[in-house]
Amino acid sequence: MISSLRHTGPVQIINAAIQALRQIVSPPFRRMLLRSIGLTVLILGLVWFGLTRLLNYYLASHTLSASWPVLDTLAFFVAGAGLMVGLAFLIPPVSALVSGYYLDDAAELVEKTDYPEDPPGKPLSVGLSLLYGLRFAGLSLVINLFALLLFFIPGVNMAAFFIANGYLLGREYFEMAAARFRPMAEAEAMRLRNRATVFGAGLVAALVVAVPVLNLLTPLFGIALMVHVHKSVQRAELAAPQGTATL
Repeated sequence: MISSLRHTGPVQIINAAIQALRQIVSPPFRRMLLRSIGLTVLILGLVWFGLTRLLNYYLASHTLSASWPVLDTLAFFVAGAGLMVGLAFLIPPVSALVSGYYLDDAAELVEKTDYPEDPPGKPLSVGLSLLYGLRFAGLSLVINLFALLLFFIPGVNMAAFFIANGYLLGREYFEMAAARFRPMAEAEAMRLRNRATVFGAGLVAALVVAVPVLNLLTPLFGIALMVHVHKSVQRAELAAPQGTATL
């Protein structure tokens, strides 16, 4: 069991991230991890298949000219490269969708392993978990489409990606973890009281999303990370004088 965290900050967030990474590749998590990766890859594969079919149809029906085959080839190459960039920006919403499916199983495993002395969280209904996952995926899709529009603006593209996803991943994963112990309105209020900590943890999750291959771990990593962050801020709030906000 990891030690109780009475204060939250960069060091504690990093420790929580390291603990989460270790947990999701541990034997108890391994089967769930493989299923999560498989589901993520399957959804991305279906999206890729659909988009490539649409792209091929569009380019085939808009060939420049039979006398300019080099330009046609270049158009296919540029469009294919753009499709790869677009698919990378779709990983956060796909991960969000998958996380709703595995939320309670992953959170319960972390709670039992690292916080056995605490009261267990209450599992969300399957419908509610999927609803949160769909909401998360929808918001993530909108935000990442906006970030994609800024992709070709130097100095703004990566900053927009990390700020947008840091905020969204932190908010949604934290509220999912906190909702196992309190109504959603209280989970949201708790996040707002600890917005700096939650955003910092969200930036860590966004960093994982930005790393190829490693980003396939995002659904379980995000859940495990925010279980630790939730426990940390909960204990910090209990230890702090009444009326004091924990940042």
